[in-house]
Amino acid sequence: MKQKTLEIFEYELPVKIEKDKYGGYVASSPKWKDCYAQGDTIDEVVSEITGVAASLIELYKEEDLKVPLKSSSKKSFVFNIPVITSA
Repeated sequence: MKQKTLEIFEYELPVKIEKDKYGGYVASSPKWKDCYAQGDTIDEVVSEITGVAASLIELYKEEDLKVPLKSSSKKSFVFNIPVITSA
């Protein structure tokens, strides 16, 4: 069986989250105008913008466009997952 080497890229995505006028949340990236999402909760909007960013990165790479985020290639990585709770 032929082995594949998987190259992992880690991107830094700055995100701003604001409450919208309907009671939900809007997330946007000040560094990437195409990357934004909406959600009913903070958890949902964080999950949505993460998915949007991943899809955009794939699309930009397929279209041979420059991804406007700082990245690094790694064989292994450590990352922080935001755990957001309400009080």
